[in-house]
Amino acid sequence: MFDVPVDAWYTWLGLSLASVVLLGVGTALPTTPPPAAADVADTVDRAAASTSSLTAEHPLDARELRVEPNRLGLRNDAGTTHATFAFGPVTPADGNQALLAVLRGAPPSSRFDSAVGLCAAAGAARDRSARWQSVDGPLLVRHVVWEGCDVTLVA
Repeated sequence: MFDVPVDAWYTWLGLSLASVVLLGVGTALPTTPPPAAADVADTVDRAAASTSSLTAEHPLDARELRVEPNRLGLRNDAGTTHATFAFGPVTPADGNQALLAVLRGAPPSSRFDSAVGLCAAAGAARDRSARWQSVDGPLLVRHVVWEGCDVTLVA
């Protein structure tokens, strides 16, 4: 009594529309997982917790990165993830050429007149507002201890 005859046109139309909707949902699902921000934060924390100078890098599976003094964010087509640093604050080195050079291995004394200058540049970098940047390689982390100045540079 409540059965729909299979040869009814509206039954076939409904099944066709349901198939198109399911196909659309299936193709819209992301093919990769969201980036693992906690793993990246662990690498930064290991470097920041060191008692001496240390350099580390971590491969990124993200399209964009945002580094703040106490946390970082990663995003790709599958979503955005954030992680908080246990050993912070860290210094985003992306906006200062001298800090970037030190992060990439230059001795701090080759870019700054004194440890006070390094600490001042690091403080100014931490005060800038964070912004999303495209990723073009692994995350670099360098913990620098120089004449009483102790900073962790990240970019």
